[in-house]
Amino acid sequence: MKILVTGAAGFIGAALCRRLLSRGDDIIGLDNLNDYYDVQLKKDRLATIESQTNFQFIKLDVAYRNEMAELFQSYKPERVVHLAAQAGVRYSIENPHSYVESNLVGFINILEGCRHTEVKHLVYASSSSVYGANTRMPFSVNHNVDHPISMYAATKKANELMAHSYSHLYTLPTTGLRFFTVYGPWGRPDMSPFLFVSKIINGEPIQIFNEGAHKRDFTYIDDVLDGIEMALDNIPAVDENWDPKSANPSTSAAPYKIYNIGNQKPIKLLDYIEIIENCIGKKSIKEFLPQQAGDIIATCADITELKIESGYEPKTVLEDGILEFVSWYKSYYKVN
Repeated sequence: MKILVTGAAGFIGAALCRRLLSRGDDIIGLDNLNDYYDVQLKKDRLATIESQTNFQFIKLDVAYRNEMAELFQSYKPERVVHLAAQAGVRYSIENPHSYVESNLVGFINILEGCRHTEVKHLVYASSSSVYGANTRMPFSVNHNVDHPISMYAATKKANELMAHSYSHLYTLPTTGLRFFTVYGPWGRPDMSPFLFVSKIINGEPIQIFNEGAHKRDFTYIDDVLDGIEMALDNIPAVDENWDPKSANPSTSAAPYKIYNIGNQKPIKLLDYIEIIENCIGKKSIKEFLPQQAGDIIATCADITELKIESGYEPKTVLEDGILEFVSWYKSYYKVN
């Protein structure tokens, strides 16, 4: 298939491009290579895939309306995986306007491009952060998610609503994927796995918010790719049993679907840090801090729907996944 992957230089995007290229798909990779974090890391991710003949990279910001319309008309992708976004819960508190431009304006440009070129299926990244103030565990796609506690989460919830309107109005099949704390080789420097490993190796203190009481459902990148691939190949149909009087928010009378992609095994932050210490062979210097605004206390994914409909099952044990990340980090940064 001809597939447009936005955010192709990102952590998940580059890994997905490698996966789809290996199965023979033709990939148009798009990224604006912004400087939210190390641009060289993004370029190095791209370098692992740019040499493949069935890959073409385009440097472009999804917020550029006319250029995005031209791209869709020129390439006419059959399917789209939209991963480009301004990421980061805490950064969204400091820079809310950047989230509007990338996550809202950019997403409407994706929807319009899919609509006008009759894309067969749009898969897009949502986030576990949409569960916001919800404390029912595990987080289910059947739960209400109307109380986001960060601007980032609000834009991701808005993406789900925008997608539904296009599924309803134009019968555009859309699938939203709520990712739960993705980690692994080539990961993002602003996320805790990368931050903790980097600081522990360099003998710097690690900041532990909420006095370490957080729990997170860490999900290894290969397991996330399995979920994306299964969702991409499973085009949503109209739910004939959907009842507006007792509506299931994860499905619809339109070709619309929402899935969680997580490991369904949350771990306490301090236990997680201990695993990292064991993999590195070095103790951390801990700096305990209060909870930060916008942070969810705990996350845990209920993956029942994706498991039933596609057989999805995460396979990677956290200790093995962290060891893979530590090995990559030492190799990439030439750490003895």
